[in-house]
Amino acid sequence: MSLGRRGFLQFCLGAGAGITFSPLPWKLMDDSAIWTQNWPWTPVPPGGEVSIEKTACTLCPGGCGITVRKVKDRAIKIEGMKGHPINDGGVCLLGMSALYKLYGGARIKGPLKRAGKRGEGKWEQIPWNAAIAEISKELNQKRQDGLSHTVASMTGTDRGTVSQLFKRLLAAYGSPNVFTAPSLQDSERLALKLMQGDYASAGYDLENARYVVSFGASIIDGWGSPVRAFRAHTRWAEKAAEGAKLVQVEACLSNTAAKADTWLTIKPGTEAALALGLAHVIIKEKSYNKAFIRDYCLGFEDWQDSGGTVHKGFKQSVLKEYSPDAVSRITGVPADRISVIAREFAQAKGALAVWGRGKGTRPMAVHDIMAIHALNALVANINKPGGVTVLPDVTTVPWPSLVQDDIAKSGTKQPRVDRAGTDAFPLSESLFDQLPKLIKGGTGEYPLSVLLVHGANPYYTEHDRTAVAEALDRIPFIVSFSSRMDETANHADLILPNHTSLERYEDVPTPISSSLPVMSLSRPVVSPQCDTRHVGDSLIAIAKSLDGSVAESFPWDDYESLLKATLGDKWSVLEKEGYWKDEGYTPADWSQAFRNASGKFEFLATTLLAGAKSAKDCLPQYSRAKLKGEEFMYPLILIPCESMRLADGPVANSPLMTKTVADTVLKNDDLCVEVNPKTAIAHGLTDERMALLSTPKGKAKVKIHLFDGIQPGVVAIPTGLGHTAYDDYLKGKGVNSNDLIGMIEDEASGLDIAWGSRASLKSI
Repeated sequence: MSLGRRGFLQFCLGAGAGITFSPLPWKLMDDSAIWTQNWPWTPVPPGGEVSIEKTACTLCPGGCGITVRKVKDRAIKIEGMKGHPINDGGVCLLGMSALYKLYGGARIKGPLKRAGKRGEGKWEQIPWNAAIAEISKELNQKRQDGLSHTVASMTGTDRGTVSQLFKRLLAAYGSPNVFTAPSLQDSERLALKLMQGDYASAGYDLENARYVVSFGASIIDGWGSPVRAFRAHTRWAEKAAEGAKLVQVEACLSNTAAKADTWLTIKPGTEAALALGLAHVIIKEKSYNKAFIRDYCLGFEDWQDSGGTVHKGFKQSVLKEYSPDAVSRITGVPADRISVIAREFAQAKGALAVWGRGKGTRPMAVHDIMAIHALNALVANINKPGGVTVLPDVTTVPWPSLVQDDIAKSGTKQPRVDRAGTDAFPLSESLFDQLPKLIKGGTGEYPLSVLLVHGANPYYTEHDRTAVAEALDRIPFIVSFSSRMDETANHADLILPNHTSLERYEDVPTPISSSLPVMSLSRPVVSPQCDTRHVGDSLIAIAKSLDGSVAESFPWDDYESLLKATLGDKWSVLEKEGYWKDEGYTPADWSQAFRNASGKFEFLATTLLAGAKSAKDCLPQYSRAKLKGEEFMYPLILIPCESMRLADGPVANSPLMTKTVADTVLKNDDLCVEVNPKTAIAHGLTDERMALLSTPKGKAKVKIHLFDGIQPGVVAIPTGLGHTAYDDYLKGKGVNSNDLIGMIEDEASGLDIAWGSRASLKSI
């Protein structure tokens, strides 16, 4: 019997059809699946009673309500809480990752004392009473030596009861050095203080806005409260027929830019110039709200000082310096596009200008925010539906009065080591960014001796990370309260691990960018899985161990009783619903909204007049960022590229998040940077080939990803990778962008406002 070509093909087709329609292979596949699911090492939740618990996510400032599905005491699934005023059933990848934070690797299972060199990873397990005694001994000695002011704390935020406990502990102990991780809120609080008289963050009525100009804010990439912002964007899309529109101003085609109705590609760092260019057109064409400007604003028109000198107001300053042609030369945005967007913005109902590059976590120049916020004033969209307001807080029950002995009174009167609130930076309250150069240069008021760190990871998150690590290593005693072995915990001398977010109580104040007063309650949905302790309980125990007035300032038995007393009559609602909101809240009328001495919205920040070099410095303006390095050595501009798929703050990625990252961002362990094809041709670079990325602060090997959606001459580097701690799922993957970007100081605030660096790329 012979088998020809035709016969062979017929045989193969018949065999394939037979296998396809035969039940045998499908049965074998099913049996294989069942077999693999019953391997002894496959995790399977035990059987038992199923329950649903309400809580709040604390992994980012978004303030989302979540529900946790449990089988007995084991959490097995996280979903968004339906009906919650912030996220209404939505949840992001980071929120879903709370289960990994609870059960995954890199958890610190109990108190640890360093047994080797810093960063070496050698630890001695100690009991809790020994850990409290260790820090108590250190703090008592500093008090006896008259050095209480050399003790400092750093928290991830200054909002909520836990951060206020740190502040209270140091006030009772005798130190002014309470630091918070630098953030956009530091900058915008100063801007709103100068323009509106409120030292508060901004809240946006995103849901009712109809024409949004986003100056670098990645609305659907993790900006503000991420799930709420994403839902607002969906609502704008649904209202497109009614004129709803998003204009994204950004140097790179991010997800937000791709989903926007209009993308204005712009030179990095020139957003303020564009805002003032839009203002120029609105003012020139007299399309601003004349009644609001006349009755409720100061500094719009020219003015005369007490000496008789006439100074330009905002109107003439903008008309003279920020014409569309002049702004086009600065920003790269065509002049006709500037005019079109300005007219649309002025004519739209619910026109809103928002700020905050990327996820909106990094500080910005105060004058940049003033320039953008001036657009909201021109169209009078302040404290109006679809507009901007100050972030409303929820009132709580005041704590008992602080008790201070003579040591505490003397210590808290010492100047802050970061120079915040001094003549150097009179407006700022916390300037952790200043510490590295002050510590390394020995130019601070005095050296720090102890640093308590909670909810922050400065060894990873700060720009010029190497210099930050060298400076912090000079502090003799560092205590971390982290629940996971992050970079800062790895360099600590003592670790008092906190419960994870699903194991503890904590208040969640009104989330970042919210326009509605909301309080949520994070509460324990499972029993503690390790020998950890709530950081609030640790602080109370430390305070009581110090005796005297310090102990008297902490009358609570534990953190839970403190929290119940603080939340007062809201506690029962929070326990039942998971959140509390002020249903009757409405922003203040314009006649009551501005708390400056003038009682008006101030285009001219009168608070700055006394110390300003010129009156012009008190107006919104654009100043070109002073990037370090010579252009001939570093001809490119490196900018960070942030994504919801990569956590780049004090909370790190989970394996789930890392798996969702495309191989154009991370391929194996190599980080990919985005480069325009024109840039690649000019610099001899090839797609998917390795290159050496150099900046004045460091070097790193990266893989080239050619991308038409980025400006020529600009390189985008993903953030959230390059960890040197945690576990094998995260450690050693990619490059930490903070190693390559140095600090740029804002003259008005002293904050680090860097959003990039000069750079070069060479193929290797």
